[in-house]
Parts: sequence; C-alpha cells; structure tokens
Amino acid sequence: MNIGEAAKKSGLSAKMIRYYESIGLLAPAGRSASGYRHYSEQDLHRLAFIRRARDFGFSLEEVGRLLALWQDHGRASADVKALTGQHIAELERKIAELTALRDTLQELHDHCQGDHRPDCPILRDLESGSCCH
Repeated sequence: MNIGEAAKKSGLSAKMIRYYESIGLLAPAGRSASGYRHYSEQDLHRLAFIRRARDFGFSLEEVGRLLALWQDHGRASADVKALTGQHIAELERKIAELTALRDTLQELHDHCQGDHRPDCPILRDLESGSCCH
C-alpha cells in the first residue's frame, strides 16, 4: 500500500511515517518503479506498535528500545519491565509537578476577587517570576 493508505490504516500522518522512517524506527519503505513508497502489513503492525507506545508517552528513544526488545525473541521480560518501570517513575514525577502547578494556580485563582478592581494576585504572582509557593 502507498503512504496515504498506510497513514489512514495506522492513524498516523504521512509526515510522521516519513519521520519514523528517517530516524530508523521504521525500515525504509520499498519503492515502486515510479518512486512511491510501498508499505506492507508488517510495516503497519510496527507502526501500530510505535503509535501505541507513543500513546503511553514513551519517548522516541524509549520506543526504539521497546522495538528492539519486541524484535528480540530471546529477550528477558525483566528488561521490558525495567524500561516500563523507569517510564512510570518519570510519569509520576510529571504528575507531581503538574499537581503542584495546579494547586498553586488554584490558590491564586481562589484569592482573586474577580471583580471590577484592577488588583489581581494572579498577575502579581506572574510578575514576581517566582515559580513555587
């Protein structure tokens, strides 16, 4: 199938497919006599794997490592579990950071009178440049 069909079936854009190919996550596609890329069902399966891993928030580097583990039938599941555990720890760190940001912004929001006066604790905080309370 051509790149348009592969994009439609994989749910990825043609631009993303070409990008994954350019960084080595997807092997270079075969070409027709006229130079058009052709993708196989195996390519679609690999694109689905990449898309699902990206949906879980894995970085491109992590996706590459997961693909290598997926292709290695002699792999130890402990290697996959370790990589996933590291990713979960990073997600937890990001969640904690976002929670702290939300809580700080909520506090500022709660202290804003929201009336006709110009005084605004939200803008005062942004002006101060401080990152945390």
